[in-house]
Amino acid sequence: MARYTDASCKLCRREGMKLFLKGERCYSNKCAIARRPYAPGQHGAQKKKLSEYGVQLREKQKAKRFYGILESQFRKYFEMANRKKGVTGENLLQLLESRLDNVVYRMGFGTTRAEARQLVTHGHFDVNGKRLNIPSYLVKVGDTISVREDSKKSPRFKEILEVTGSKVVPKWLEVDQENLKGKVVALPSREDIDLNVQEHLIVELYSK
Repeated sequence: MARYTDASCKLCRREGMKLFLKGERCYSNKCAIARRPYAPGQHGAQKKKLSEYGVQLREKQKAKRFYGILESQFRKYFEMANRKKGVTGENLLQLLESRLDNVVYRMGFGTTRAEARQLVTHGHFDVNGKRLNIPSYLVKVGDTISVREDSKKSPRFKEILEVTGSKVVPKWLEVDQENLKGKVVALPSREDIDLNVQEHLIVELYSK
């Protein structure tokens, strides 16, 4: 499966905002965008005026990189969102938030989305009591996500909770940190999603 393997901090610098791809590092003075708040590359510090297409493209790239998704899959989510009733842009963000790897991250069972994706892929989670290793699985209201019994013994989850224990869990999720499980009590609304992106520009880009 194709995946991005270059330095994650370059992505934040390119988009001009923190995408929180490196966990604790993003909150420290080691954060690359705090030290070098301009795009990577020889001419990164030069300010350029973007065209209408360029502005739309940057919004799409922000969303893709925030959730760690490549182009072909992102476009599939857009097509799904476009078929659903409601506002297409908000539908798109709701679908992205509903991915299992993102939900695991939001519950605090991974310090980054990349780590949450890896833990899901390695089979450390049950969904409704059954082992599931598909990061792109879209959760539904009422789904219960829990760390598998044999995985609870791993010291890694203790280390993760030491980092994420004070993290605010979105109101559309319920989490029992002691028993390493959580439940989806609602689907996220736009107000629940902390991504600073203008999703209507993504819709305009794909609608051309």
